[in-house]
Amino acid sequence: MSDSLTNCFFTLRFLSRLKSAKKDCKPAAVEPIDTVMLTCQESKGVDRDWMAALKKSVKLLHFGGWEEKEAAAGEMKKLAEEDAKRIRTMAELGVIPPLVAMVGSEAAARRRLAVQVLIQLANASFTNKAVMVEAGVLSRLHKNLSLLNETDKQESAELLLSISHLANSQFPFNTSRIIPIVVSILESNPSITTKHLCLSTLHNLSSLLDNAPALISTGVVPTLTKLASLRETSERSLAALGNLAVTSAGRKALEVDPTVPEGLIEVMTWEESPKCQELSAYILMVLAHQSSLQRRKMAEAGIVQVLLGVALLGSPLAQRRAMKLLQWFKDERRVRVGPHSGPLQVGGGAILGSGSPLSEKEAEEGKRMMRRIVRQSLCKNMERITRRANNGAAGDAAGLKGLVVSNSSKSLPY
Repeated sequence: MSDSLTNCFFTLRFLSRLKSAKKDCKPAAVEPIDTVMLTCQESKGVDRDWMAALKKSVKLLHFGGWEEKEAAAGEMKKLAEEDAKRIRTMAELGVIPPLVAMVGSEAAARRRLAVQVLIQLANASFTNKAVMVEAGVLSRLHKNLSLLNETDKQESAELLLSISHLANSQFPFNTSRIIPIVVSILESNPSITTKHLCLSTLHNLSSLLDNAPALISTGVVPTLTKLASLRETSERSLAALGNLAVTSAGRKALEVDPTVPEGLIEVMTWEESPKCQELSAYILMVLAHQSSLQRRKMAEAGIVQVLLGVALLGSPLAQRRAMKLLQWFKDERRVRVGPHSGPLQVGGGAILGSGSPLSEKEAEEGKRMMRRIVRQSLCKNMERITRRANNGAAGDAAGLKGLVVSNSSKSLPY
C-alpha cells in the first residue's frame, strides 16, 4: 500500500510540473535535471517529444495493467538508450519500485524488459542500486532462477555485478542475499560471459574482508577452486580466492579443499598465463606461511621443480614470489639438516645425537634428491627456452621472407 502511495505521489508531482510548464516558459533559477526537463525548453532547441513519451510511460508504469507496464518499460528502455541523461530523471520519478515488481513476474518477456531497464538505472548511480535493494530486487531474482534461460542468466548476472559495487560503499548491504544467487547461476553451467560476470561479482564482494564468512558459509570456495583449474575462468577465480585466503576462515577452507595445493601448483605451469601464475603463487605463499604441514604437502606435490621453472621463466612478479617460496623451503631444509641440528662430538670422540629428526643417511638422501630435482628442472627449462627460440626463429624467418618479397615486389615496374 505504501509503495502505491509513493508511486502516486511521484506521478502527481510529474503531472503538475507538466501543467505548470505549459503556463510558464521562463527558465528556472535553480535547474535540477527533472525541473529542466519539465519546464519550457524551446529556447534551447530541445526536442520535447520524448517528454510526452516519458509522461505516458510513467503513468502506465504506475497505474496500468501488466501489459501496459510492459509497454511502458519498453519505451523507457528505448528512451534511456537514446540519451543516458534521461536515466536520472526516470529514477527521480519513482520508476524503480514498479520495475522491481515486474522482475518477479512469471512472464519471461516482461521480466526481461524490467531487468534491462534496471541495468541501465543501476549503472547510473549508487543511489539507484540502493533503491533497488530496498525494493527487494534480490529476493525477486532468487525466486525466478529456475525460470531463466541463458540470456536471462547473463542479464541477471550483469545486474548483480552492478549491485555488488555497493559492497564498497557506505550503504548497509547484506551480502548474504546476493551470494546464493550468484553461486546458483555459476553452478548451472552458464556461458563463459555469464561466468565472468558472476566471478567479477564474487571478487567485488570478497574485496571486503567482512564478507568472507558469508561467502565461505555458502560453499563458494569449492566452486572457485574448480573454476580456477579452467583456463578461461582461472584468473577471476584466483583473484577472488586470493581475497578470501588472507582471512582465517578462507585459509582453513582452502586447506581442507581436496584440490589444494595440487591444483594451484598446476596453474603455475601455465607459461602463457602470467597473471594466473602470479595469483596462484600468491595463494600458495599465504598457505605456506607459518604452516609446515602445507609446505610438506606442497613439497610432496612437486612444487620445488615448478617454482624453479617460474623463477627462471615467469613474469617479474611471479619470479619474486617463486623465489620467496623457494627460500622458505631452503630455510626449512637447513633447519632440519643444518650444522646446528647435526650430530655433536663429545669428549673422546663419542657421537651424541642433538635431537635432529633426520639421520646422516636421510640427510644425504635428501641432498641427492634436491640435486636430482634441480637437474631435471634445468633440463626442462632448457628445453622450453630452446623451443621458444626455435619458434621465434621460425617467426622471424617468415617475417623476413615476407619483408623480402614485399620489398622486391615494390621494386618491380609492373
